[in-house]
Amino acid sequence: MFNIAVAQSGGPTAAINASLTGVFNGAEQEAQVDEIYGAENGIEGIINDRLLNLRSILMDEHDKQLLMTTPSTILGSCRFKLKDWHEDDSDYRKIAETFSRHNIRAFFYIGGNDSMDTVMKLHSYFTEKGIDIKVVGVPKTIDNDVTETDHTPGFGSAAKYVAATLQEIIRDSRVYSIPSVTIVEIMGRDAGWLAASSCVLRANGEPAPHLIYLPEGEFSPEKYLNDVKQAQLRYKAVIVAISEGVSAGNGVSSEIVDAFGHKYLSGIGKWLEEYTKDHIGCKVRSIELNVMQRCSSHIASLTDLLEAERIGREAVKSALVYGASGVMMCFHRLSNNPYRVEITTADITKIANQEKKFPREWINQEGNNVTVDALNYFLPLIQGEPKLEYRNGIPIHFRLDQ
Repeated sequence: MFNIAVAQSGGPTAAINASLTGVFNGAEQEAQVDEIYGAENGIEGIINDRLLNLRSILMDEHDKQLLMTTPSTILGSCRFKLKDWHEDDSDYRKIAETFSRHNIRAFFYIGGNDSMDTVMKLHSYFTEKGIDIKVVGVPKTIDNDVTETDHTPGFGSAAKYVAATLQEIIRDSRVYSIPSVTIVEIMGRDAGWLAASSCVLRANGEPAPHLIYLPEGEFSPEKYLNDVKQAQLRYKAVIVAISEGVSAGNGVSSEIVDAFGHKYLSGIGKWLEEYTKDHIGCKVRSIELNVMQRCSSHIASLTDLLEAERIGREAVKSALVYGASGVMMCFHRLSNNPYRVEITTADITKIANQEKKFPREWINQEGNNVTVDALNYFLPLIQGEPKLEYRNGIPIHFRLDQ
């Protein structure tokens, strides 16, 4: 008998707790697993030996079902970058000591491409030192920019929220007789997957957003103005979706960076609002969706949650049944219609610190919208609605402090 540990890292999503549930469910099915530990605040919890016994927290099926539909990370998160262990192995020794102290033989890290850097380094260290601990990555991110996997858990729910919110913004913008431009800034630092996903509204006959701009495309303020003017010839209320990472060469991005060197971005929507007012003069509004995109579980995708749980379960099987380590679990899409995926593994060295860009061939020739291929890719990921439990008219969330 031995124990396992799981942790969550990076930005929260509506599905990361579903993956945690999957890891727990998978571990419960393995007779050789005794305790199932959850680390507080990602890898920092392992370094500092802050472990919670999940068997004493997830007591029954109701707890697990509630956790499935609870957004964010109940274990907490971190943005902690491990140093190269060849240069400084102090944290690695603390991690190994924690695992040894608690008889942990497998570690599952739920996170994005930066979190996979931790998986890669830990696997390298354990292999070099002859320590028999399996390390497996479970993907998550609303940015959908993790390589080797068709998509990431958390993205489908974020895309569904963005589309539903944009539809409501569209309804609001059309009530007045005067022309207007509404600019919606959507998360996506270096990859435009989430802004591009707003195209799913076309499946219900909605022409908006009329313009979509992504970091992968070419953008110039002058071309943008011409695009808006052309859209105004047909639409009274023009809706623009734009990724936060689009650069107008105006210095709107922040110089503040996180532990992995990524800039904190904001401001392109507000800048375009002023620019549009100055050059067109109609009613203009900018809306930054901000963190609401990440944890809006009230309109989550059931497909997303079920897949997140499934990939967590498969991670446990890969490590404990097939002996996998130094890998990340991946979705491989078999078809769009009917939608079918299989779960595979990929070498972590192909994933850590890499980014999957939105395909340029899915951006139209004008650089201001996306193609039907993008619509066909996105649409299956937002299907289905989870059944939520309510109290006093508000969805109930699973909380460790209750």
